[in-house]
Amino acid sequence: MIEYFIHSASSFSGDIDNLFFVITLIIGFWFILVFGALVYFILRFRRKDGVKAQYITGEKHSETKWTHYPHYAVIAMDVVIIAANIIVWVNIKQTLPPKDNLIRVIGQQWSWSFVDAGQDGVLDTADDITTVNDLHVKVDETYHFELQSRDVLHNFSVPAFRLRQDAVPGRTISGWFKPTITGSFDIQCAEMCGYGHGIMGAAITVHSEESYTTTIAQIKSGTYESHFQKRKGTKTASPINTSQVEEKDSFAELLASIF
Repeated sequence: MIEYFIHSASSFSGDIDNLFFVITLIIGFWFILVFGALVYFILRFRRKDGVKAQYITGEKHSETKWTHYPHYAVIAMDVVIIAANIIVWVNIKQTLPPKDNLIRVIGQQWSWSFVDAGQDGVLDTADDITTVNDLHVKVDETYHFELQSRDVLHNFSVPAFRLRQDAVPGRTISGWFKPTITGSFDIQCAEMCGYGHGIMGAAITVHSEESYTTTIAQIKSGTYESHFQKRKGTKTASPINTSQVEEKDSFAELLASIF
């Protein structure tokens, strides 16, 4: 259902979508059933002239069964939802498939930094490729990532991949994704992380082999034009150039000085 509104662009995004679909079906079924029963009882047992209300203690089995049996059915559906969640969790969060490349993702107030391991597949070596707010990957390749935070709690979120993972200060958290379609997609921080949380966006661009090679060459030569800025549109040098700022220590000027 969600794929009609947001691209499904990773190997496990379909599993997440299907899980939400199952949960929606189960909850929707019980909502309609309970709401329908409520409307029926309101109409069926509404106040009528000459008819006294009957006091029911709810102690007889013939009365309590209408509470117990639906309760058991709801528990059974809860077990189905929990089982589906566990399967998806194990396949995505607990299992790391063999990697084609390795990247480091670093969150900070209020931007994202990325370090690509380069040709040798090892981080912190001479061929590492570092970018800010722009992550470049190849289509149909499996990427492992090391997620870190320089300051506060952030959340690395790629809606098109159905990927969300907290970045916790002092910890390195591992994860993975495999892009399945080319294009440029949003990266968001999905955890309130301070005043500039709303502007903490970035872009992940999924390339074909040829496009990736060309882009990396541009990054190394210093001629690269940011995909993140393209997605945002034309950007002036700093926010204060287009804002009416009267106070010298305004928040807009503070944010502009950070970048």
